[in-house]
Amino acid sequence: MYKVTSQKITEYRNQTFRLRAGLQLKTPQQAVDFVNERGFIFFWPVKGYTFPSLWGAVAGDRPVADEHDDPGHITWNWKDSLLDKKVWYYARTLKRKNTMISLDAVRYFYALSPNYGEPEEDFADQYNQGLLPLEARLIFDVLVRKGPLDTLSLRKEAHLAGSNSSSPFNRALDLLQQQFKLLPIAISEAGAWKYAFVYDLTHRHFPELPEQARFISESRAMEQILIHFFTTMGVSNLKKITSLFQWEADRTRNALDRMVKSGVLLDEIIVEGNSEPQYSLKSIIDSLT
Repeated sequence: MYKVTSQKITEYRNQTFRLRAGLQLKTPQQAVDFVNERGFIFFWPVKGYTFPSLWGAVAGDRPVADEHDDPGHITWNWKDSLLDKKVWYYARTLKRKNTMISLDAVRYFYALSPNYGEPEEDFADQYNQGLLPLEARLIFDVLVRKGPLDTLSLRKEAHLAGSNSSSPFNRALDLLQQQFKLLPIAISEAGAWKYAFVYDLTHRHFPELPEQARFISESRAMEQILIHFFTTMGVSNLKKITSLFQWEADRTRNALDRMVKSGVLLDEIIVEGNSEPQYSLKSIIDSLT
């Protein structure tokens, strides 16, 4: 059994989150390197969930500012300018929030998604089983036929442009992103604000991804993702993991047990002030104790 102080965890995360003075990101390339280093991060902080974000790594541990001239908002420009460069996978995935995933790590997420190598057939099977709403099918079918479209054109072509269709359209768009079926790939000067995402199908924008993920087992995918997660967090527990990845508790517990049995993970980590046992990687425990 290992005992870890809250101060040690804070110090560890200040480094891995790039919150410590002198570690803040200054350039777009540093942002790309940070995503590659962590495997996956949020674009902006997510209320109620502790995890690194691009904003935090640039602006520090503070709320996202309302003022457009805040220096931290350089992250918005970086994100937009790199959107079509394929330097990372950007979409509303984890907790349905804007997430950046490294091109190495995304294959593990894709392996856990309901996409099994023939995306259009997989989609049809899901829809026919009642697992996807009509709006998702309309959006997906339009992108198959028309190619990449900006948000306004996509709504129009999918016959979801009416005011009553706004919420169903956005929910379907979020769901399709969470399932790694589509993603924003560019910015268009469409609409009154002259700013709209251009969306495309994941398997068309990253045609190599289905093949990269095809032979990755569920257990390997979960283990690789959890190694990234624990390397970033230091310690964590079942509840935090299932909340972030939306994995079933039993599947997650089984994955953690396998990693403990293989010696990759340690359990029964005690954090001061917290009675719930935590997990940590064997490779990093010395830096926490």
